Amino acid sequence: MCGIVGYVGERNSLDVLMGGLRRLEYRGYDSAGVAVVDDDGAIETMKRAGKLQVLADELSENPLHRGGTGIGHTRWATHGGPTDSNAHPHLGDDGRLALIHNGIIENFSELKEELLAEGFSFESETDTEVAAVLLGKEYAATGDLREAFRNTVSRLDGAFTLLAVHRAEPGVVVGARRNSPLVIGLGEGENFLGSDVAAFVEYTKRAVAIGQDQIVTITADEVVVTDFDGQPVEVESFEVAWDASAAEKGGWSSFMRKEVAEQPEAVAKTLLGRVVDGRVVIPELESFGDEELRGIRRITLIACGTAAYAGMVAKYAIEQWARVPVEVELSHEFRYREPVLDEHTLVVSISQSGETMDTLMAVKYAREQGARTISICNTQGATIPRESDAVVYTHAGPEVAVASTKAFVAQIAALYLFGLHLARVRGTLSAEALADQLAELQAVPEKLEAVLAESEKVTQLAHWMADTRSVLFLGRHVGYPIALEGALKLKELAYIHAEGFAAGELKHGPIALIEPGQPVFVVVPSPRGSAALHPKVVSNIQEIRARGARVIAIAEEGDAAVLPFADEVLRIPLAAPLFEPLLAVVPLQIFAMELSQAKGLDVDQPRNLAKSVTVE
Repeated sequence: MCGIVGYVGERNSLDVLMGGLRRLEYRGYDSAGVAVVDDDGAIETMKRAGKLQVLADELSENPLHRGGTGIGHTRWATHGGPTDSNAHPHLGDDGRLALIHNGIIENFSELKEELLAEGFSFESETDTEVAAVLLGKEYAATGDLREAFRNTVSRLDGAFTLLAVHRAEPGVVVGARRNSPLVIGLGEGENFLGSDVAAFVEYTKRAVAIGQDQIVTITADEVVVTDFDGQPVEVESFEVAWDASAAEKGGWSSFMRKEVAEQPEAVAKTLLGRVVDGRVVIPELESFGDEELRGIRRITLIACGTAAYAGMVAKYAIEQWARVPVEVELSHEFRYREPVLDEHTLVVSISQSGETMDTLMAVKYAREQGARTISICNTQGATIPRESDAVVYTHAGPEVAVASTKAFVAQIAALYLFGLHLARVRGTLSAEALADQLAELQAVPEKLEAVLAESEKVTQLAHWMADTRSVLFLGRHVGYPIALEGALKLKELAYIHAEGFAAGELKHGPIALIEPGQPVFVVVPSPRGSAALHPKVVSNIQEIRARGARVIAIAEEGDAAVLPFADEVLRIPLAAPLFEPLLAVVPLQIFAMELSQAKGLDVDQPRNLAKSVTVE
């Protein structure tokens, strides 16, 4: 989950490294550090616990010498706490070599015991320092950084991306990856490495994604990629679809506030060019012929966290439209229960970063079992899309805030497109019904704009409730995963107890939590399209209100039935039932954000969390 940057070129590498780390800080902010090979061939390092600004302040007071080669790291702690000594880079070969690492080295303990027995010493509690010392040992034996790297990675188990520099080889950065992301940025007279393209998009939009078990060597004028055995590997470049300004706040007070406001655009861009003459056109799915899709007997959606809730929403729509059974699995549970999969099973993974380790491992498992796989992803060149048979990209742009917002609605939009495409192929929706659903989907961006324009009441509510210690969320049908997502956002951002429930479960236990003054958000289904559910939810509201709960209802415009029983009503525009979740989630996102800020918390970088979970 750490952020890494590497650079070789004519610029002052420290400027490149710090700029890249600022754009990658969402990947980890327990500590940060840099290593620069200066123009005299000496290695200088600086690393500090805390957020990146702590390192920036230290560098301002004690600047490093100028050098055109360097590596930088921002850490999410796994082995060893967030201290100066545990921060990266770590040194090897008596300080002549510096190394940074993203991931977990599972056999570090055995390797450390071996190195200690040989007389090597350690200054940190990390698995990373073991790799640095081992690499230093191999370099002393070989005198070649590439060969030493090959020998080192062949002995490591787990998930890792490693970057290293050595003072004897100025102008060279070597990297390797296994089950952890690494991307090359291709420049003119300079080249870059990063855990994602945000690390270098300020300087170049040409990128290459490194494959599994590959090693890359960059100089100012050359990029060489090999496998772990040293055999050359052919690579293909791609163009990054956004520029550096998209990853900047642009005057907003936080990235999350900016990304909440970008949700209409995120959905619109995800739909752009994919709805033509009343039908869905997804060129990325051309590898799946209509006959093959008609042969699918079961769909499994796999994801973690917010992405799993997007899958839960999509399950209702895909089953209703395409009439094929859909199940939603947490990626980290999926492969360990040995699910029954075959060539008639379609496994659809959902991941904003495309690097979520649990989801990646689940995709690999599904393919090994003979299932076909599709990825829903927001990041070009990411690992999960490359491990899948096909990918449907969302086009939400970079999402920097740790708590996902625009990626969530874009994922639902992409899954809905897939569901409608599948319905056409399977003949389960008429052309007229298909056109009606697509019209509803295309109307979502404008309706999201309307929800955002009426958010002042949510802001006031959050500030009134700044001292709240617990909040419950209720929903039925597609409102149930929105209740789960609302609770997750509040836990992530405000650090208070929050739970989401299927409203029908109230009388089966959760109603015991209701006491006078307990705030409860209720996602109310439309009385028009889900007439059977609406009175049941109103009854749920009456049940908790009778026990003293303070009810905040999210209901569509014109729904008067909730007014006698709700303390507050937050309105959303009229929409067909399956499209209400895209609108109802927005007030819950804003509420969590505003409550966090009212408590003086960091809304973009909540404690203990990182954006991309790249370790199991």
